[in-house]
Amino acid sequence: MSDRISTATTSGGIPVVVERIPDSQSAGFMVGVATGSRDETPGIFGLSHLLEHTVFRETRTRDSFQMAKEMEGAGGELNAFTGREMTAFYGITIRETASTAMDMVGDIVANPLINEKDTELEKKIVLQELSMIENEPETRIHDLFESQLWRGHQLGQDEGGDKDIVARLTSGDLRAYYEEKYLIPNLAVYAAGDVDIDTTVEWAESALDGRSGGKRNVRTAPPMPEASYEYVKTEADHLQVAMGFPTYGASHGDRSALTMLSAILGSGTSSRLFQSVREQKALVYSVYTTISQNSDASSLAAYMSCTDKNVTEAMQTTSREIGRLLAEGLDEGELARAKRLVKGANVRSMESTEHRLYRLCVNNMLNGSTEALEERLAKIDAVTEDDVMRVANDVLRADRLNVVVLGKGGRDVRKMDVSDLAF
Repeated sequence: MSDRISTATTSGGIPVVVERIPDSQSAGFMVGVATGSRDETPGIFGLSHLLEHTVFRETRTRDSFQMAKEMEGAGGELNAFTGREMTAFYGITIRETASTAMDMVGDIVANPLINEKDTELEKKIVLQELSMIENEPETRIHDLFESQLWRGHQLGQDEGGDKDIVARLTSGDLRAYYEEKYLIPNLAVYAAGDVDIDTTVEWAESALDGRSGGKRNVRTAPPMPEASYEYVKTEADHLQVAMGFPTYGASHGDRSALTMLSAILGSGTSSRLFQSVREQKALVYSVYTTISQNSDASSLAAYMSCTDKNVTEAMQTTSREIGRLLAEGLDEGELARAKRLVKGANVRSMESTEHRLYRLCVNNMLNGSTEALEERLAKIDAVTEDDVMRVANDVLRADRLNVVVLGKGGRDVRKMDVSDLAF
């Protein structure tokens, strides 16, 4: 572990992870809560996300306008996010006003009012957000793919939830969920920037150790999904496509090799899919791969956007490129280029205090890791061509290929079978 990353535990049992960044001009603090959309029951789909919004409305000491004035007056930002397995709240300020960031984050997590007025107001905003996502196909395709891949399992429940259910949720529903989930041992604290472990622990104890009781969510890993094809009709002429596979959980030893496989297939303009599908054939406007990481199961998928005229050939070209990789292996120098690409992205992103804070939280909550940048880069360097091909043969399987197409497609797209894309 890097000497910049320190860990401790509060008297009440809350884990604390701190990354001190030398010469940083900012300080960021985050509280992670180990609950998200996969922990919701059918009658409350979307509650985690709505609760994340509502706690910003009012606490015992401040309303939302007072929060905004204090945080912005401290040169900072107060924000949050909801995922499938966690909800997190964070504040980042310039270093001389770090106490404001700590105070604000602790207040919204430990002291929210969650009353009827605030809940009803925030529901209106969340319902508009969900409507907006429905009209942003580049975002919606990701949710549709994950829902299709993990169909029948809680991982298929996207973060926003169901609009009809969200509309029916009450302040009582949110309060009950808060009192059940926002307790030790579901809480963890993270800090990055010009911060130190002792001050962070002292703050965490003062603000959060009173949230005692509770228990961790009981989760079960999803079954291995079989191949499937889904067409979702909209009136958009431009189609969005997702083609992907189930992969390993966050603790798996081949996670770095999987990252290299994804980079070789679809990261950057030199990647195989960008060159074969876009540059050589001009079939798509965009094409890329991404890994969606969860604690016990993840996904590797290629995403592309194109017209109905090109969509079948674009999918078939993608499938053939996967088959070529499996049959022929890596090209000379391909892995070295992918390593430098991924390492460069990691190094650049870590210049942001917000990204470091996010990475500390997500990695730690998914697999208990306190991995520093240096360790991450060393793991990338250690990946061999044999590692990549072993993972490719394990993951890129036609019997596990899941495909989702979103848009106004013609008969060929509507009637396509996933076996048409075998490789």
